[in-house]
Amino acid sequence: MQTTKNVTAFVLIALFVAAPFAEAVDAKKAQYVGGTVASITEGADGVLDTKAEDKLTFTAKGGSIEIPYAAIESLEYGQKAGRRIAVAVLISPLALFSKKRKHYLTIEYKDAQDKKQAVVLELGKDIVRATLTVVATRSGKEIEYQDEEARKASKGGN
Repeated sequence: MQTTKNVTAFVLIALFVAAPFAEAVDAKKAQYVGGTVASITEGADGVLDTKAEDKLTFTAKGGSIEIPYAAIESLEYGQKAGRRIAVAVLISPLALFSKKRKHYLTIEYKDAQDKKQAVVLELGKDIVRATLTVVATRSGKEIEYQDEEARKASKGGN
């Protein structure tokens, strides 16, 4: 009986500790990580729409951001790779040998009042390359890469 309580307690503690690490943006969506837009809360998941010829739109539960491609001043792409610790603790230690990557796009632009603004979005893994290609092409801005790994991943090498 005591062993069952210990195991239950361990699992509950492990779930509580691992919960923040288990959150991930959906593969076909984006998440507002931060920036100067006050109408959307940090961590809000949403949809990134690149279909319009003249603007990029991110729509989340709290609101939306429309960024005209002509107003974009700079683009930066980077990644953060981390080990799957939560999965390793809860399911299998073999998960430590795989990495999960988070993909970040930072967009600096001027709003309608000619004020500088910035948005940092985490992109789902299935939309990274297409989003980077569309935004760079339509804005006419080159993407600055945080490192060589980010450059390779954006081209499909990772």
